[in-house]
Amino acid sequence: MPQKGGCCRVCSRGVYSCNWKHPSTQGERAGCWFSAVSLVSLLSLCWMYVGMVTFNDREDVNWKGFAVLKLWVNWFMVLIILSAVLTSYCVLLLLFALVQVALREPLNLHWLHKGFLFFGAIFVAAGVAALCHTWPEEGPTVPLSLQATAPFLQFGAVAALTLLSSFVFRGFRMAKDKWSKFLIAAMFALLSAAIFLWPLCIRSPCLMEPSELPEKPKLIGHRGAPMLAPENTMMSFDRSIACGVAAFETDVQVSKDRIPFLMHDYKSGFLRRTTDVEEKFPNEDFSHSSNLTWEQLHRLNAGEWFLETDPFHSVSRLSEEEKETARNQSVPSLLQLLRLAKQHNVSVIFDLLSPNQENDTADTVDAILNSGIDPSLILWLPPAERDYVNKTAPGFVQVYHDKAAMLKGGGNHLNVKYSKLNTEEIRELGGGGVAVNLWVVNQRWLFSLMWCAGATSVTTNSCHLLKDMERPDWLMAPRTYQMTWIVVDVVSVLVLAGLFFFQRKSHCLCKRKGAEGHRNGASAWSEKEMSPFLSSG
Repeated sequence: MPQKGGCCRVCSRGVYSCNWKHPSTQGERAGCWFSAVSLVSLLSLCWMYVGMVTFNDREDVNWKGFAVLKLWVNWFMVLIILSAVLTSYCVLLLLFALVQVALREPLNLHWLHKGFLFFGAIFVAAGVAALCHTWPEEGPTVPLSLQATAPFLQFGAVAALTLLSSFVFRGFRMAKDKWSKFLIAAMFALLSAAIFLWPLCIRSPCLMEPSELPEKPKLIGHRGAPMLAPENTMMSFDRSIACGVAAFETDVQVSKDRIPFLMHDYKSGFLRRTTDVEEKFPNEDFSHSSNLTWEQLHRLNAGEWFLETDPFHSVSRLSEEEKETARNQSVPSLLQLLRLAKQHNVSVIFDLLSPNQENDTADTVDAILNSGIDPSLILWLPPAERDYVNKTAPGFVQVYHDKAAMLKGGGNHLNVKYSKLNTEEIRELGGGGVAVNLWVVNQRWLFSLMWCAGATSVTTNSCHLLKDMERPDWLMAPRTYQMTWIVVDVVSVLVLAGLFFFQRKSHCLCKRKGAEGHRNGASAWSEKEMSPFLSSG
């Protein structure tokens, strides 16, 4: 019978089964619930991984939340915190279950844990369904991330397999019939083979000779430097210059009196997120840029929201002077940005948000030509009136949204979301003389991957972080990686074999001692029982 005492034993039993005083007998479905704990732990870890790799695009989730609820909250961070709590709970519960096994305590999961596990499974299932239904464009990010993380995940999987093998070997020994033993052995062998041979399937652009590393991608400031200043304001673009950006990325709309200005949000309530339009015009519900004149737009405050909502949790790093500058930002015109770009010889790339592309394109092109900026600094992205732009301003560089349109138009500049092209396509296009810009790349692991793949430039919110990177986060010669994973696998196999034979020998020794003890006990029992019948002399 298991011992009642022992701090570790009591603590483990109390947390897992809520039996703090006395051990209980093994329940009928204890093994099933142990499997459920293992499965939900694995699912929650996978879900947490998805959350971490999609963190690069967290603003997409926040924007979707704002579009529905008209309230700007960091919804993505809320989901990440909930996922982290769930994952931590499940993994800790699994660790306590393994301790229970090691101590040979009954695996009687408390009903409260069962309820939380059920909630965890529902949470993960709902998250996957929501991801597939409302955010399908994020799907390619997960397999793409494996090109950056798979080598290290494989090393971790080998370590986990080695550490947990003793529990598998113990289960193998305790199995009562040969079919159970065969099933355990077969499943463990298949899992081990899959983990050990996983590197044969790993393909990563960062597995290359260091001498073959392409040039570092240029940085394009996404609405300026929105982590350091309110997006699409002159302060934001000023801060991006300090990052050494090659281009400003922005969004252009045209006012009622035909003045192009900078604003990302579009259609109904397009000014509510980043300006004080509700305070300046409390009884109005502007749905389009042509509802307001440039004078009315320029009077709006476009910086206070940044200090209040702190969208990137970066306001605390600003000085008081910088906070005051941010507080006084207004909606800028395209002309203001063009003057800044001309002064610093920085390119400008933008989307034109308009239901009347023909007229707004003409006004925008006129504003650019009248600004005096070098036409070669204009990276023209809007596709609607491209023929007109080519005739009116042949010096503009034509940039395309997709490969087919670029080939048809005879261009050599491509601007796409980073997940739209695989790393082989990026490398192939770059080798063919095509300048490939990928948006929006904010995280170091993703920037490193795009760098290794040969991207020409990336549009980013975090230019102040990426500018200091001198090399990708990891870069390894294929031969070096091959030798590393072979050595890791061989060491793991040797450790597994040593553990198996050590436990087998210990088990045989314990059985022998137990048998001897049983015989001695039986002899002593017989002597004691028969003592009244034996002569004393």
